[in-house]
Amino acid sequence: MTVLGLEESLLEQTLRDAKLVSAEELQRGLLAEEAEQDEELSHKLVRLGIVDEKMLLRALAIQNGLLFVQLIAGLGDGAVTELLDKDWAVAHKVLPLYRVHGELTCAVADPTDLFTIDSLRRLTGLKLRLVVAHPQDILEGLSRSSDAVASLLVDEIIRDVGEQVGDDELEVIEANIEETDLAAAAGESPVVRFVNVIILKAIRDGASDIHIEPDENLLRVRFRVDGMLRQDDNINPPLGLAAAIVSRIKIMSSLDIAERRAPQDGRMRVNSGGSAIDLRVSVIPTYSGEKVVIRILDRSSVVRNLSSLGLSERILTTLDEQVAQPNGVLLVTGPTGSGKTTTLYAALSTINDVQRNICTVEDPTEYSLPMINQVQVNVKADLTFARALRSLLRQDPDVIMVGEIRDAETARIAIEAALTGHLVFSTLHTNDAIAAIPRLVNMGVESYLLAAAMNGVLAQRLVRRVCRHCKRPDPISDADRKLLDRYEISCSEFMVGGGCKACGGTGFAGRVGVHELFVVDDEMRDIITNDPSLLRLRNKAAELGHKELAYDGLAKVAEGLTTLDEVIRVAEIDR
Repeated sequence: MTVLGLEESLLEQTLRDAKLVSAEELQRGLLAEEAEQDEELSHKLVRLGIVDEKMLLRALAIQNGLLFVQLIAGLGDGAVTELLDKDWAVAHKVLPLYRVHGELTCAVADPTDLFTIDSLRRLTGLKLRLVVAHPQDILEGLSRSSDAVASLLVDEIIRDVGEQVGDDELEVIEANIEETDLAAAAGESPVVRFVNVIILKAIRDGASDIHIEPDENLLRVRFRVDGMLRQDDNINPPLGLAAAIVSRIKIMSSLDIAERRAPQDGRMRVNSGGSAIDLRVSVIPTYSGEKVVIRILDRSSVVRNLSSLGLSERILTTLDEQVAQPNGVLLVTGPTGSGKTTTLYAALSTINDVQRNICTVEDPTEYSLPMINQVQVNVKADLTFARALRSLLRQDPDVIMVGEIRDAETARIAIEAALTGHLVFSTLHTNDAIAAIPRLVNMGVESYLLAAAMNGVLAQRLVRRVCRHCKRPDPISDADRKLLDRYEISCSEFMVGGGCKACGGTGFAGRVGVHELFVVDDEMRDIITNDPSLLRLRNKAAELGHKELAYDGLAKVAEGLTTLDEVIRVAEIDR
């Protein structure tokens, strides 16, 4: 036999515990009488056909606490083979696989050969990570100019994150099953398992986005959790797997796997734990390769009413009045990812009943809402926001939601719709609520029409919530006390998260909204008509007692919901 280093006293137990052979087959081998007196158990089991050499190698790996891997051709990083003399590697059956952060992973045929391992460490000068492979696979890998890297990393990823994702399986509804050569490579079981595990882990971690991006030496995977990107070093595969992984994602989301030079957008739906989850996929070519961002849209997390948004009682009461208006425009402003669409969905759900015809124009349509007519913008079909909005006005709507006001034409149509008896909801990108007025004027909307149509503007940001499991009091400094006094907010102590398993050591778990509501009353309408400058509007709003975004943020700090640094990160505060 070529398999060395097996401890016979442990072989029987290893084969049994790892379920490499059945109990009946193992018992037959142990009781066989035709064996020579000095024949080793491993030889006898092979001769009787009960095990093969790969099973024994797997047992050898288990006995030494290592992984046994099967190498896949053509998915490797050929640069690492230059670290070793090829003749030496062939003689000692050692195949370098990949190097990440100064650690070299090598496949060896005999992990008990300490002399070879010491020489390997000395020759490379790197920290080693060993896996066990069949000697013939190693020799074939060394004979190829582009070395093989295996599914070993996928096995390691699944092992490392298995406890986090549990035993759930990911059921994927694939819109495209057409196979090509590249698609066949992506369909290999290890690649499929890798993509599934990444999606499952992101869902379990409560991530909103998955970033899969090529770097110089590896394919980096990051999750956006509570608005911040996190990197898990356990799930960064070598760059050699990039093409197959990206192709697998393209197949799942009905994209062209042969197109690598142009951006593509797609979507898919998965079932995890009985919940239907939509995934929006964006692929874009970069200098190092194709980058993929997957947006996770969990239908079960859709907010059904405004009271669930974390609005202060002061803002919630006024916003309920604004949503109940028979006509006019209500805008929600904030940067991408601040929850604007979620707020508008909650507003629509609040007034959704059989007596109203509610229509939306979105790009993209993130969630399907019952009894609401949702139109998806399609630029290729010339179905723009403006054109879809014009068509919807002929559909006898009571309430219209425009996903975003992006241009002057859409803005004018929305204003005209409000002036003709419709209630219009939409979003806009501005730094605060009051800035929405001069922004629309600059887009070409006449100030007198804007004054007549506008009801109010809600600005919002999302800040991370202090983890309730590890939150603890934190004294307030003199400078921070003066800041609170300036905004007339009283607080005895701040709350911070110490970091625990529940929050991943960050001290934060979940997010809470910070809001600013600007209501357009008769006095403000006069100013918008005559002098809609940002300075004039802010001064008048301050006279009328308007509370800016920073005030609501600091109030939530005083409540112990978030931290001062989080509020400063999203709101303009002069400390």
